[in-house]
Amino acid sequence: MVLNTPRLRIEIDALIRQFGYRTTPEVLKHLSENRSLMKNLSAAAHLIHGSSEGRFRITYCPGHLTKDEIESVGFEYAPLDEMLHRYDPNTLQDGWNEIELTNESEKEKVFYISNPAVGLWAFKDRFELSEASNKYVTFFLFLV
Repeated sequence: MVLNTPRLRIEIDALIRQFGYRTTPEVLKHLSENRSLMKNLSAAAHLIHGSSEGRFRITYCPGHLTKDEIESVGFEYAPLDEMLHRYDPNTLQDGWNEIELTNESEKEKVFYISNPAVGLWAFKDRFELSEASNKYVTFFLFLV
């Protein structure tokens, strides 16, 4: 059995672009209403696994897709080079990090996950979150 064929990747990409990374209830609604998604349950599962479930923002920095392409699937966009400079993955550690902004008296608190696929599935109760940071977590995926 071959699962990762070029045709399958093209079909899943088209479904991602059509439905985007939404919450589980939204994906399940699309699943019940759209035959194309019903016929490709792996795409539906992928959409659910890639969702933040509204718990935090995902900023995607692919370096090879446009801002419109990224935002159309429910992610925020940022230029890869700019974000690699600001959030150097060689200096970040898994978990909370404080990043100095241009004004040295200000810092940004970010939660870094070196393996995003695992981190998206984690329950927020497993992480120590302050009341203020619970709502506004910036999460970056670095694909180099």
